[in-house]
Amino acid sequence: MLATLQRLRRRVGAMVGGFEAGYANRRLRGFQPSRAHLNTLIAAAGPDITARARFLVRNNGYAANAIESWAGNVVGAGIKPSSLVQDAKLKAALQRLWLDWTDEADSEGFTDLYGLQRRAAREVFIAGEVFFRFRPRRSEDGLVVPLQLQMIPSEMLPSTRSERLANGNVVRQGIEFDGIGRRVAYHFLRRHPGDTTDPDVSGEVVRVPASEVVHLVDPVDAGQLRGISRFAPAIVKLFLLDQYDDAELDRKKVTAMHALFITTPAPGEPFDASEGKDEAEERTMDLQPGQVVMLEPGEEIQTSAPADVGATYEPFQYRTLLQVSAALGVPYAYLSNDMIRANYSNARLALLEFRRRVEAYQHAVMVFQFCRRVWARFVDTAVVSGALEVPRYERRRREVLACAWLPPKWDWVDPAKDTKAEVEQIAAGLKSRTQALAERGYDAEQVDAEIAADQARERRLGLSFIQSSASADPAPQDDTSGEDASPPPTDATPVT
Repeated sequence: MLATLQRLRRRVGAMVGGFEAGYANRRLRGFQPSRAHLNTLIAAAGPDITARARFLVRNNGYAANAIESWAGNVVGAGIKPSSLVQDAKLKAALQRLWLDWTDEADSEGFTDLYGLQRRAAREVFIAGEVFFRFRPRRSEDGLVVPLQLQMIPSEMLPSTRSERLANGNVVRQGIEFDGIGRRVAYHFLRRHPGDTTDPDVSGEVVRVPASEVVHLVDPVDAGQLRGISRFAPAIVKLFLLDQYDDAELDRKKVTAMHALFITTPAPGEPFDASEGKDEAEERTMDLQPGQVVMLEPGEEIQTSAPADVGATYEPFQYRTLLQVSAALGVPYAYLSNDMIRANYSNARLALLEFRRRVEAYQHAVMVFQFCRRVWARFVDTAVVSGALEVPRYERRRREVLACAWLPPKWDWVDPAKDTKAEVEQIAAGLKSRTQALAERGYDAEQVDAEIAADQARERRLGLSFIQSSASADPAPQDDTSGEDASPPPTDATPVT
């Protein structure tokens, strides 16, 4: 009955000029997508998609290049903090302590905090999400601030774990929620389900409070709980293209092994396969330049003429990789390392669009979900442990936590033109030096302090550095002086 009513509504919509996308005509009859919520789809297919994405990153050059390009542009050398606290001494002490702690932040000791940021960007691209757990340490561990971060892959939070607990809370896809929908805990496996090197803790689950966990995810649907790989729209095309390339390469290899074939009438005695490999190899020959070969009576030579790939191979690959590039959100040149097709205009257009996407991701995911949480926990731990002295911290906490995050600087597409345009924007009041330096990944106060220190040192040593500038206007000359003006020095040689 319900199906009949739905068909009736479609017919009525078609008669009154409804949306063609809602028709059930011949072209769309087989197009019946699932109406399940994304959480249901991720619970069913998410682990397989993540496993396939990891396989491609390990084995497919395009996938590996795309993930490295994404992580390099999102994080680079690190998204770094610039404290906004007004007390200059406190700011300097806070920044120094942070710099010292970043080298000790990784609980595994493989990298520093900015290396963890890069790994996080990779994981969110591959698996759609990643987790970090705050690990408080003892004072005798010798850390400048007794705090470290443990990276936890998405597979260690089972997406199939959904149940109602005795206390009234609900576990959905491994995440525990209270009665009003707040995340209160995560139910992690003690070890990766695919790691058999530690069988003693197989299947064991540990409940970790949500306050101790940072969950990085880039959701696409309202109400989404877990992440989905960015490779999801591109996995099929990447895998099939890889198979196609392997088949073409194998075909070329097999073809190259055969130069000539000799045909002969059927022998009086059939060839005996049991005679051994050595006798079989007697019917082969190595061709040499200018060689004359006498054939047996009745034998003829036929050349090997396999079908070539033709002129369609490269255009087909290019169009397929364009589709993969669009699915991943990575420019074609960054995916394939093919710079031949790029010119200045289209490369700049693709780069600007890619940077807009990266900046949005840096702010909404990396900074908002990860950097802010880590900074706040770091400052709180530093104050409580006595590594940082902040009088009346409870009342001043918001002030002390105020921070600007500086992403890695973008390299200039055209350094001369871009620099000139930025100088003109600053001169016209369209942007400040602080903003310009922040866009380059530097703190304005630190840069100004370094410039002042350099100038003071130069004055103390009696140095004067004169830099030439091709864009600088020459000083006006007095035509009535009757003296030839000496050209300014054109190098950076110090004049004492």
